[in-house]
Amino acid sequence: MNIHNVEFIKSAAASREFIIDGLPQIVFSGKSNVGKSSVINKLLNRKNFARVSNTPGKTVHVNYFCIDNIAYFVDLPGYGYAKVSKTEKGRWAVLMESFFSTADHISLGVMIVDSRHKPTADDVTMANWFMATNCPLIVLANKIDKVKKSEISKNLLQIRETLNLPDEIEILPFSAEKGTNKEILLEMVTAIAHQ
Repeated sequence: MNIHNVEFIKSAAASREFIIDGLPQIVFSGKSNVGKSSVINKLLNRKNFARVSNTPGKTVHVNYFCIDNIAYFVDLPGYGYAKVSKTEKGRWAVLMESFFSTADHISLGVMIVDSRHKPTADDVTMANWFMATNCPLIVLANKIDKVKKSEISKNLLQIRETLNLPDEIEILPFSAEKGTNKEILLEMVTAIAHQ
């Protein structure tokens, strides 16, 4: 996937607005402030295609980007931001439950966690949603450039154990800032998109 043409298609605020048209969907999730938009922008070689905000919790819809007319990047709303109202959190939960209840359209899940910290309860919930679909899943341990080399293995093991990931689910150390392992992720995404 050379990613020449990227087009924002729509923001879906309800299940009736989800796109299900047969194109592969690469679905990105992560808590607010984990760097999800930065990861998508790094893959797309764009600076500000997926909006990067200094205010976490800004992505409140399911956003669809069409990549070279062969696949969608689907950006799920961030979660776990404390300043979001209970009403908004409830709306997020309903939206995500409906998204994952029709999971046949998910070709690959890319769940982004912070490599510096133990995953949160919300991360565990998201991992369980992905694993319940039986779709391929990769966990990106983002911000790896901010972790001491001597601590990387320990942190990755903590992520695997906390999320209760089976051995076949890969945890990929990643840096949206430095581009660490970008090519590996791009290869995995490309393989799914061309299936």
